[in-house]
Amino acid sequence: MKRINIIKGILLSGTLVLGISCTNLEEEVLDGYAIPEDASTGAIDPVQFLATSYEGLRNFQGQGTMFALNEMSSDALVGPTRGGDWDDAGVWRQIHTHTWGPDHNEVRGAWNQLLSQVNNCNLVIFSGSGTASQKAEARFLRAFYYYHVIDLFGQVPYREAGESSLADPKVWSRSQATDFVIQEVEAVLSALPNRTAGNANVANKDAAHFLLAKLYLNKGVFTAEDAAGPYTFAPADMTKVVQNVDAINASLAPDYWDNFKPDNNTSPEILFSSRNSPGNGGNIQCFWRMGMHYNQTPDGWNGFATVAEYYDKFNPNDRRAKNADPAIIANFGNPVGFQVGQVYKPGGTVKVLDRIKTTANPDGQPLIFTKNLTLITSGATLESAGIRAQKYIPDVSSLGSPNNDFVLMRYSDALLMKAEAILRGGTGVNDAAKFAQLISRTNVAGTVPTTLDAVYAERGRELWFEEYRRNDMIRFGKFLQARELKAYVSDKKYALFPIPSAALFNPNLKQNPGY
Repeated sequence: MKRINIIKGILLSGTLVLGISCTNLEEEVLDGYAIPEDASTGAIDPVQFLATSYEGLRNFQGQGTMFALNEMSSDALVGPTRGGDWDDAGVWRQIHTHTWGPDHNEVRGAWNQLLSQVNNCNLVIFSGSGTASQKAEARFLRAFYYYHVIDLFGQVPYREAGESSLADPKVWSRSQATDFVIQEVEAVLSALPNRTAGNANVANKDAAHFLLAKLYLNKGVFTAEDAAGPYTFAPADMTKVVQNVDAINASLAPDYWDNFKPDNNTSPEILFSSRNSPGNGGNIQCFWRMGMHYNQTPDGWNGFATVAEYYDKFNPNDRRAKNADPAIIANFGNPVGFQVGQVYKPGGTVKVLDRIKTTANPDGQPLIFTKNLTLITSGATLESAGIRAQKYIPDVSSLGSPNNDFVLMRYSDALLMKAEAILRGGTGVNDAAKFAQLISRTNVAGTVPTTLDAVYAERGRELWFEEYRRNDMIRFGKFLQARELKAYVSDKKYALFPIPSAALFNPNLKQNPGY
């Protein structure tokens, strides 16, 4: 296999991209992808590379790359430095304060991971031996990965079948890539299978309609002359959002937390997910370890925290923010969701102590999570500063390699996209019964959102930590604004992430404006 547009003679310090199956693994693909010269002859095993393309969805599960760029860059999440821990040369603080640059590790990691999976999809699509169904699935997955490249980076490298493997990949503009991806998903939709109960891990028609709705909803952003806006949302595009949401055959789960429990594959609401299983649980444990204290159950890494101004958007009774079911308290001692205040051991009565030993508290002081948080913490609040969050219910039987599938698309998101699209000029009618169910399971009174501000607020509460917050904030014109731990308006260049410096060896790529 030949490598295309690599860093010649330079070994990068970043993590080698997972999911690229070949023997020469000492170099990274940074500005496109490799296509073997024998791809069209049938020498490539499409089953292997389709499985690898699905495996690549696990890149969304970790605490870094796509999760960090989409959530920590927003008002929802922050990664403070805690004394000598969690500094990592300031990479987490840089994301939250919009001070990243082209050499940022998480930016480079997201670029590499997404385009590596585009490569794996192409190996199926261009294979001479793949079946029509395999190629349809690969085209959907490639479109999904491309969507995230469009959203995060704007420019999109691509290679066409039959091109010389020695040529630099061509590059679509953001607008061109958006048009291509929409056309691709619409072209393969009829060839995809219906979603089957308990198995949303396979590309399916509902997932395709969801992705099309997401693309049309953001088309005004993706085709804008300036990535920072202003944006124009065409009524025809908004009607496409409505039509695609209406085409989804799904229902809401009775309980919000059905979507995040260990056997969440049974939820009728999940449209597309990344499969996990005990012993092969990916990195989903990050969602109950990255913020939890070392002395909790399950034990954590005492890192990331939720910003108070985001937490305060929830009604105290909102079940989406706090699941204190008896089994949860018995197993873990504290609610799943956001945790603030005294932390308890399993059973919910014995207090957890921190590891800061003083003369008055030689065994440690009571661990009390507080709203008060600074970007650099030290002293008595080193281990307690910041609200902590668990999006998924920990799998008691397999904490380190759990059964929870990672949710990539949910029907509640689709319903909220439709409500937004109607308010932006789309033709359609909201389903009052479904919204009543969505609202009733929150334990907080409400109605169908009737303003864009109400939709924005509801998306923040419904979809917290589901990797759409940055996207929402940009579309609603909120992303660059000052907020609690970023007291200034960000430069408009931060509406896009930079192209990693090393990727610019491809002369067809140009650095995004301002970097």
